[in-house]
Amino acid sequence: MTKIKAGNIETGMYLMHLDKPHKVVKKKFVSPGKGSAFTKTKLENLVTGGVVDYVFKSHDVLDEIEVESREMQFLYTTGDQAVFMDPYNYEQLEVALSVLGTKKDYLVPEIKAYVIIYKDQPLTVIMPMKIEMEVVEAEEAVAGDRSSAGTKPVTMSTGLVVQVPLFIKQGERLIVDTTTGKYVSRA
Repeated sequence: MTKIKAGNIETGMYLMHLDKPHKVVKKKFVSPGKGSAFTKTKLENLVTGGVVDYVFKSHDVLDEIEVESREMQFLYTTGDQAVFMDPYNYEQLEVALSVLGTKKDYLVPEIKAYVIIYKDQPLTVIMPMKIEMEVVEAEEAVAGDRSSAGTKPVTMSTGLVVQVPLFIKQGERLIVDTTTGKYVSRA
């Protein structure tokens, strides 16, 4: 761990805050005309996944932690674990589904993601922005039905339910945004 002053916090940095590892999602340095400068931050707790706003005074000293980011390929799930493989040395790593949270809905075979590791423990998984998935269940659209603004729910291969245009049918492959869970386009 490296000690840093709050004024040197940068977006994307990993910090130990309240004895838990956090990622700095957003930061803004504020230097008012009167009074001390401070840094407003938005921190993602890497254990719980929660995001909090926190203000640090400029003289606060924090611990920057060193994490390892490894590109890995998803293989399969077993019980409450997702198994990833390093494509370079074929080493396998199990990540608890609780660590993945809602990201487990985007685990399609052979997808590559970045696993963030701190002290040999996987903290989080960074998914690609968009992934390709197959529609496994889709109701037929009813002509003239505009109660849902021209969309309908479909179930993807992982169980994820996505709102899509009425023309989408079962068996089609779609591009889904992993940050919003919304339909982007046909694959």
